[in-house]
Amino acid sequence: MKIGILLSQEHRLLSVAAIQDLFETVNRFYVEDGKAPFFEINLVHNDQKQSYLYSDYNLKQADAETLYDIILIPAFKDNKIVDGLQKNRSWIPWLTQQYKQGAALASFCTGAFLLASTGLLDNKPATTHINAKMAFSTAFPEVLLESDAVVTEEDNLYTSGGATNTFHLLMRLVENYCSRKIAVRTAKVFSIDMDRKKQTYFGTFLPIENHGDDIVKKTQDKIKTHYKEAITIEEIVTGIPASRRNLVRRFKLVTGVTPIEYLQKTRIEAAKNLLENSRQNIMEVMLESGYNDLKSFRTLFKKNVGMTPTAYREKFSA
Repeated sequence: MKIGILLSQEHRLLSVAAIQDLFETVNRFYVEDGKAPFFEINLVHNDQKQSYLYSDYNLKQADAETLYDIILIPAFKDNKIVDGLQKNRSWIPWLTQQYKQGAALASFCTGAFLLASTGLLDNKPATTHINAKMAFSTAFPEVLLESDAVVTEEDNLYTSGGATNTFHLLMRLVENYCSRKIAVRTAKVFSIDMDRKKQTYFGTFLPIENHGDDIVKKTQDKIKTHYKEAITIEEIVTGIPASRRNLVRRFKLVTGVTPIEYLQKTRIEAAKNLLENSRQNIMEVMLESGYNDLKSFRTLFKKNVGMTPTAYREKFSA
């Protein structure tokens, strides 16, 4: 099978290296079993300057004649998504044409932004880095974002969540195109737990604050200051010079969530921090985070994080 790994502008070197390393490992398995390598691995570029780091590998200039079975879109560098999209718009017609001619397209982490820019993901499921979900849903409202999903697949279009979720999409591709046996063999080499179903618990609530809306910023500041107090959102927004309806509309437009959702996310993030870094018991964590009902706290925590407070502590506490 002919694989094309996209050397997009502002791509993460680690993302390309992980993809390449894994498929090279699969090829080695086939050779060890007395067979021809299963994948022909190509690094595809449309700018000679992008290829200098990969001079020792099988480099191919993107053209209309060469067709690929699978095209892999790596993640963008941190804080380079917007810049990366602008610099990579020339890839969109080529990706669209390759897909129409039968190629499967797979994006890794924030590479989903480039794949979504083709329009091919409209009305289809997709995922990306958990901390980029708000930016993604705002930029591509027609895509059915499944922010907690590790991998999505529909109509030969694949996406994966952040960072190490790359390997889970690679495992899916190896299983789909090679076999379950080869996928398991590869997972053992790379120490990949193939049963990961969600990436929710890896997320961090990082609200946008430099948006320029003073009313919304004032509300955010009040929530940040008073989230520990077990009070309602109505009490928090008292004194904000805007009607409740207008405030909620502006708040959601700017932050992507309502004030009450923002309060819940702030409290849950505080609880996660305490579970990671303190020796307080679950009841103390609950109270310190602004909750006063243990059952409700456990339910909200699991809904937002994907696991119970106890399980989260066991996974992340030092």
